[in-house]
Amino acid sequence: MVEDTSPQASECPVARTLEVIGDRWSLMIIRDAFDDIRRFSEFQKNLGVARNILTARLKALVEVGVFEVRPASDGSAYKEYVLTEKGREVFPIVVSLRQWGERFLFAPGETRSLLLDDEQNQPVMPIEVRSANGRKLGPTDCHRVRIVTE
Repeated sequence: MVEDTSPQASECPVARTLEVIGDRWSLMIIRDAFDDIRRFSEFQKNLGVARNILTARLKALVEVGVFEVRPASDGSAYKEYVLTEKGREVFPIVVSLRQWGERFLFAPGETRSLLLDDEQNQPVMPIEVRSANGRKLGPTDCHRVRIVTE
């Protein structure tokens, strides 16, 4: 008998997450949604992605509950893709990827975008992993255990 090695059967939350939002276009669509893009045509124009790829990614993201489809907020016949609570919870992931890219993928003096806090108009602080008591953690400060959820 062959063991099921699909991400859905995996005990690893990272594998399951990557199955849902781990490809480039899905993450870029979600990133654009955080910038208040909601319509298919706006996603396509902003990303330059082929219609068939955008259709497939949006359909998959709706199926897993990252987006919901609603009538257009302006009363037109269009539909809008709106992030659900599950979708909004992807924000720290996108910010982490952004911050890693800012740190390691740009040369000094190279133009890039910057994420600012609306209230203070200051750059967002780097995301850090912290223990329950607030201590900053690195990869060697953590370990995994198996649990059964209820």
